[in-house]
Amino acid sequence: MKLKHIAATAAIAVAGLSALTTTSLSYAQNAEQFIPLLVYRTGQFAPLGIPWANGKQDYLKLINARDGGVNGVKLVYEECETAYDAAKGVECYERLKGRGTGAAGFDPQSTGITFAVTDKAYADKMPIETLGYGLSQSVDGTVFEWNFPLLGTYWTAADVMIQDILKKEKGNLKGKKIALVYHDSPYGKEPIPLLQKRAAKDGFTLSLLPVTPPGVEQKSTWLQIRQQRPDYVLLWSAGVMTPAAIREAQATGFARDKMYAIWWAGSDHDVKDIGDGAKGYNAITIHNSAARDKVHEDLKKLVYDKGQGTASDAGEIGTLAHTRGMMISMMQVEAIRTAQEKYGKGKPLTPEQVRWGFENLNLTADRLKTLGFSEIMRPVQTSCSNHMGADWARIVQWDGAKWKITSDWYQADKSLIDPLVKEYAEKYAKEKNVKPRSC
Repeated sequence: MKLKHIAATAAIAVAGLSALTTTSLSYAQNAEQFIPLLVYRTGQFAPLGIPWANGKQDYLKLINARDGGVNGVKLVYEECETAYDAAKGVECYERLKGRGTGAAGFDPQSTGITFAVTDKAYADKMPIETLGYGLSQSVDGTVFEWNFPLLGTYWTAADVMIQDILKKEKGNLKGKKIALVYHDSPYGKEPIPLLQKRAAKDGFTLSLLPVTPPGVEQKSTWLQIRQQRPDYVLLWSAGVMTPAAIREAQATGFARDKMYAIWWAGSDHDVKDIGDGAKGYNAITIHNSAARDKVHEDLKKLVYDKGQGTASDAGEIGTLAHTRGMMISMMQVEAIRTAQEKYGKGKPLTPEQVRWGFENLNLTADRLKTLGFSEIMRPVQTSCSNHMGADWARIVQWDGAKWKITSDWYQADKSLIDPLVKEYAEKYAKEKNVKPRSC
């Protein structure tokens, strides 16, 4: 009887353990992590927004197809069209933030929308990922606990542009004239504080030339350029404003190799229809824009060859804006993966838990190689105080048919950037009554 009792007890225990294991596996297999996708497939920036949105969605499809999600947690998503309008962006944010266990963070895909939702994110405990855009001072994680301007800000971009120009001018910009032609919006105004600091330090004259959105009409702006005769033009544009600026430069005889564009104005669609007319046009990039990597091969094989790609043409794979969209989703996925190491593998996470993942990213060279991104970007590691992680950038130039890398990697000048971040972060904290946390 005693042996029968022991055997029965053991059988019950095994059955219970089996049921528990089966339930756990079933939970992981059925678990879902919701990722909202704010996009602008319409409006003035649609030429940029479409491949960007396609890249974001394609990478999530790839993770589900190749890996079965993140440790068994399937990635689900929903697009919300903003047309690059801040009010619509806020509506999308409010509608999607509570889906599932809570949205796994937002990529607002707009500096204006980022401004509009930053205060809300603080109250809602919602991470905001702004890879290469957003509030430049949000690098400071002690004040901006929920913002992550990963890989670089507009201050990074402006500083690196000046560094490359300095190199061309043998280290001396005294007496030179540099004009900033910018989209008259929060996005376009972001580089101004850094450029003013640079002008004071390096001795050049800075001319500010705002362009009324959407930016198709720029004749008066380029008439001013013809009159002022700047040595260089920095272009802060996107969408329809970019080719309009290049064509006006061509019409007025301003050398395209004296133009430097922000990364959102340096995509294939900005120049390919202009061809040789854009030859020499420079753009800054936060990733190796000329490279293809294993992630592109995987996407083609596992998603597009099966008829499941987001873009209508697989030829979009590897273009600048599409690759950048994949990078954004990749870093969001890696934030989820990192957070699962702390809060439990195979579980959908809350926004606050994903925020921890963003703050503890460590994408080493080996990890990037595993992910298929080692040829595309450099390693990045975030921390409590540093929400950017890295600020490497380089220059690419259009040769009439394709982009070519023309510089090594630059890093922004910390002696200029860090005090500016501190000044503007402290100002924000005071205005918003935010108590900086201790790191």
